[in-house]
Amino acid sequence: MTGKLYFAYGIRNSFGLGFDLLTNNLWGTENGPERADEINLVYPGFNSGWYKIYGFSDSQKKFDINELVSFDGKGKYSEPKLVWGKPAGLTSLVFLNSSKLGMQYRNDMFVSDVHNGHIYHFDLNKDRNELALPESLSSKFIASADTVDLDKILFGQGFGGITDLTVGPDGYLYVVSIGQGKVFRILPI
Repeated sequence: MTGKLYFAYGIRNSFGLGFDLLTNNLWGTENGPERADEINLVYPGFNSGWYKIYGFSDSQKKFDINELVSFDGKGKYSEPKLVWGKPAGLTSLVFLNSSKLGMQYRNDMFVSDVHNGHIYHFDLNKDRNELALPESLSSKFIASADTVDLDKILFGQGFGGITDLTVGPDGYLYVVSIGQGKVFRILPI
C-alpha cells in the first residue's frame, strides 16, 4: 500500500522540476555525488535508481536492475535523457511558455547550473519525451563544460552560479545568480 504514496523515487539532489505545458510531462534535474548530473523525464512510478546507480546504468560496475525497489512492479527504472560527466550542479528547469524571446524558443526547455553559470536550451522531439540533441551529443553524454559543440545547447553564460530560472508574468526568462547577487531578465537581441 505504501507504493501508492509515491509519484517517483530514487532521486538524488533534484533542484529543478518543470512541467511541459503541452504534454503535462514532468521533467527534472538531478545531481550525482561527484559526477553524472542528469536531466530526467519523471513519470508515475519513475525510479531514478539512487543510491545503486547514477548516470547511465552501463557506467556502473555492479548494477543489477533486479536489486532496485519496484513496489511490486509499479516502479520502473529509466535511463537519464542527458548526463554530464563532470559536475555542473544542475539547478532550475523551466519551459518557456511565451514567444517573448522569439517563436524558436516557445515551449522549449531551459536548464541552469550553479558551477558554470550556464543556461542550456533544449528543443524536444515530436512526442516531447526526448531531448532533440545535436548529432555531436547523440550519446546523451556531456564530458565536461568545454565539450565540443556544447555551444549548440548553450543559451547563456557568465551569470555566476545560477540558483533559479523562472518565466515572469511578462513572459521573459529571469535568472537568479547567487554568484553575482543579481537577478537578470533575458531580453531578445
